[in-house]
Parts: sequence; C-alpha cells; structure tokens
Amino acid sequence: MNNLSISNDIIPVGEFKAGLAKYLNEINSVRKQLIITQNGKPAGVLISPEEFDKMNYTNKFIESVLQGLSDSENGKTQTTSQVKKILEQRRSNRKK
Repeated sequence: MNNLSISNDIIPVGEFKAGLAKYLNEINSVRKQLIITQNGKPAGVLISPEEFDKMNYTNKFIESVLQGLSDSENGKTQTTSQVKKILEQRRSNRKK
C-alpha cells in the first residue's frame, strides 16, 4: 500500500458522501487508500480492488508460510521420496 498522506487520504464521512463518485474514481486511478472518519475518528478504509487483492494474496502467503513453519516445528514433515510418491499417485488418479 502507498504511504498515507494525512492531508489527502483522510476525509470526513460527510465529504466522502458528497463526492462518492469522485473518490471511487480516484481510488482506482490516483490513490490506493482513503481513510474515512466519523466524529473525528477513523471509521473505515476504502481501497482499490487491486490493493485488496494484493493484501489478500499477501495474507494467504504469510499464513501458508506460518503453517509450514508450525508443521516443521511439530515434526509434520515428509521426505522428498514421500512427496514424489504422493504426487505420482495424484497424477495417476487425475488420468483415470
């Protein structure tokens, strides 16, 4: 995500409502995030679909790495020959 610009990327909810179409266009072309405040406090964040996909992919990748580290620490590992055997079985099952 891009660096946050306090003067440009934080707006009150009233201003957001008044310029909704403008802000949606900006999210997809210029900005990558917009923090919307209510009563002077952050109430929501609007991000582009691309930024959402990137964040989602990154989170899934990190979760996968953490799961692998946890499995390794708990002895849930397989040898290369075991993995090859599993893959060969899966490939032969697909052909059927």
